[in-house]
Amino acid sequence: MAFPKFILGDNTDLPEAIFVIHTEFPRFIINLADDEVEWLEEFDASDEKELQEEAENLFKAANDFYDREIERYEE
Repeated sequence: MAFPKFILGDNTDLPEAIFVIHTEFPRFIINLADDEVEWLEEFDASDEKELQEEAENLFKAANDFYDREIERYEE
């Protein structure tokens, strides 16, 4: 099964949360309401610098995805 790069997540136990799931490496879930991130990968110290650089781009892409999806719902 092929998954899209980003998926929206919702949970009634956390009504204020806005979850975006990134399904490609490095996989993570970000809560856009508070920018909390849960990584679904394990990293070692040598990956840290590259991850920090890439993470900023991925978080921006997650926000852009969410904005695009909301615009489509409003149409």
